[in-house]
Amino acid sequence: MSNDNKSPNKLLPMASGCIAGGIEATCVWPMEFIKTQLQLNAKGSKLPYTGVVSGLTHTVKTTGFFSLYRGLAPTLIGSVPKAGIRFGLNALIKDNLKDKEGKLSMGKHFVAGLGAGVAEALIIVAPVETVKTKCIELNEPFIKAMKRIIEAEGFAGVYKGATATALKQGSNMGLRFTWFNEYKRIMTKDGEIPMTPLKNLFGGMSAGCFSTLGNNPFDVVKTRMQGTKSAQYAGTMDCFKQILRKEGFSAFYAGLVPRLGRVVPGQGIIFMCFEAIQESLAQFSIFY
Repeated sequence: MSNDNKSPNKLLPMASGCIAGGIEATCVWPMEFIKTQLQLNAKGSKLPYTGVVSGLTHTVKTTGFFSLYRGLAPTLIGSVPKAGIRFGLNALIKDNLKDKEGKLSMGKHFVAGLGAGVAEALIIVAPVETVKTKCIELNEPFIKAMKRIIEAEGFAGVYKGATATALKQGSNMGLRFTWFNEYKRIMTKDGEIPMTPLKNLFGGMSAGCFSTLGNNPFDVVKTRMQGTKSAQYAGTMDCFKQILRKEGFSAFYAGLVPRLGRVVPGQGIIFMCFEAIQESLAQFSIFY
């Protein structure tokens, strides 16, 4: 039976997001690894490297190429459902915010992305990011890092920095989806011209750049709150204040270059894959 006259259900963007999320996370993980190391390193303390290239080179030379993928396991486990929640919930919220003509303002696109981002943060990202940060900081595998957290802090320990994570992820998705949807509107002349994979790639990359520049301070605070030295902060706001007072505003942009190196191509990949996968899956009746 043809699906031409039917509207797809929300399983379609959710399933497409799950697959695209797994592809994206695997492709760009080394940049996330270096970014996390640089953000955990407070001003005044020393890492054996200071930037992306030196970090990648040092890690490969000292612990081997595959050590660049340390911490990927918990992130990959989380990336699949995380991206599914992100794209599925974003589509659901957008449907409920449309006006009588079926249109959305930039503000409503931001609210839809914000809601999806906060939801994925609280359900998936906070615990996964906490374990990932410990894996990288302590140079430990997933299971060992998880056991260490639960033994020392109980199950609540995996939700360390949940507020900062929700702030980071919510603002991230709000900015990202707003940019991409506006870009898509302009490139397609309000839906008259189809998007191509290359256009989706560049749209995702530009959206990733925009959101990263806009919310890197939240990412730094999230990383500090999930690190092994988080006990020095009374909470998310105290972490903001201490970083600003002791290290200056520039500290909020620590790890910006490797984060851009991870996010920009990563978002290009995920948006390009999402659109292509969604088009391929649309032929199956389960999504109608």
